[in-house]
Order: sequence, then structure tokens, then C-alpha cells
Amino acid sequence: MGKDIEVGGGYSAKDYQDPPPEPLIDAEELGKWSFYRAIIAEFIATLLFLYVTVLTVIGYKSQTDAALNGDQCGGVGILGIAWAFGGMIFVLVYCTAGISGGHINPAVTFGLLLARKVSLVRAILYMVAQSLGAICGVGLVKAFQSSYYTKYGGGANELADGYSTGTGLGAEIVGTFVLVYTVFSATDPKRNARDSHVPVLAPLPIGFAVFIVHLATIPITGTGINPARSLGATVIYNNDKAWNDQWIFWVGPFIGAAIAALYHQYILRAGAVKALGSFRTSPNI
Repeated sequence: MGKDIEVGGGYSAKDYQDPPPEPLIDAEELGKWSFYRAIIAEFIATLLFLYVTVLTVIGYKSQTDAALNGDQCGGVGILGIAWAFGGMIFVLVYCTAGISGGHINPAVTFGLLLARKVSLVRAILYMVAQSLGAICGVGLVKAFQSSYYTKYGGGANELADGYSTGTGLGAEIVGTFVLVYTVFSATDPKRNARDSHVPVLAPLPIGFAVFIVHLATIPITGTGINPARSLGATVIYNNDKAWNDQWIFWVGPFIGAAIAALYHQYILRAGAVKALGSFRTSPNI
């Protein structure tokens, strides 16, 4: 009792220190192969994510199309679509977490940038790789399902009829907050230092967060919460309404990610209190 217990990661329960913040510009990482390997991993992971999930959406719509005598109660349903998105995130985060961090989403990358978990250069290149991967992934879907792709909406995110722009934007903000908040909690280094099993389990709650948010927001926006996912489908589908609504799927997720980053870092992890305490105890100059 009262004695420090050494835990995984080389930290003890009492003397844990947060890792130093990443520099905004890190010139050294530009000369490392691991940096470019991480960018490639983000590209491939986002490509696979879009390929599987958009195929699932189009397959469901084709199976329930009344014009083709489809069964309205057939196919995977909204529950199956949500599982496809959440399940793929679980798998891909598990596969790429040790290489790139398993972001697979510009909103996640943006939140981690605000928390100084990644450098500015890495964040920008991750977002570019994620967006290009998403475009290529949906491009493969169109190449393999050309007869169904345009007919069934191309998996593009659009604000559903009957919902206001504010409702759609709010859905994307809250949905992304849930996801990015889960990412911060599941990958918290202090928690990892205390509980050695947490890093292994991290992909599971992240995947579940994606699954749950899809159940709630598919009827409203088709569920974006990932600007790369929305951009990739819109670029290939190239529909006026999808382009007109595209800003919702960037502004909403980035706002949600920013709120989640600030909440976790400055409220839950008491970053604001620490900063204020440091200011109060600093010597007068």
C-alpha cells in the first residue's frame, strides 16, 4: 500500500509524465523511412475502408430495390452498414496503429494535431494521403460495380430530405466528437502506462464508436464524421447536391474534433489547470 508499482511503458503510477508535445515542424522526420511508410499506410488503409464500406452501401441498395423485385427487408440493412463501417475501422486501426497511428480520418488527425500529438507536416501529409486513398477506394468500387454505382448514389454523403442544414451540421459535430473523444481516451498514454492491456484493446472502442454513430446519423447525413470518406465518394460520384453539401462534412467533423481535443486535454487531463498552476508559480521577471 502506498508504494509505487512499476507498470508497462517504463512509468510508475505516481511519477508518470506526459510525453513532450510534438513540434509543429519536425525536419528530422522528413529524412526517415518510417515517416513515409506511415503515409503509405494511411493511404492504403483509407482506400480499403472506402472500398469495403461503399460496396456495402451499394449492395444493400441494390438488394432492396423494388424495381428489381428486391426484398425491402433483405440485405444487410442500416445495422449491417453500420457494422461494415465500424468493423473496418476496428480492423484497420488494429493493423496500422503501430505504423501510422491508425488515423484513417482527417478529423482524427486534426484533433491529434491540436493536442500536439503529431507535427503539422505529418498531419497535412496524412490528410492528403487519406483523401487520395478515399478517392482511389471509391474509384475501385465504380470500376467493379459500374452498372450499380451511379444508380444507387455512389455512397456519397448528402443531407437527407426533411432535415435542415443546422441539423446536419450538428449531427456531424456531435458524431465526430464521440469518435475523436473515444480515440483520445483509448490511446491516452497515461492510461496505457497504468494498464498494459489498453493499447491492445484500443481499436475495439474506436470501431464501436464509429458503429454507434452510424446507427444514429445514417438517416440524417448518411454519416460522414470522416472528411476523406465524404470527399472520396463525392469526387467519384460527382453530383451537384453531394458537392453542395460537402462543406458540412468538413466543417462539422473539424469542429467536433477540435471540441473533443480541447475537452480531453484541458478538462479531463487538466491541461488548463496545469498551465495556470505553472503560470502562478513562475518567478516574476
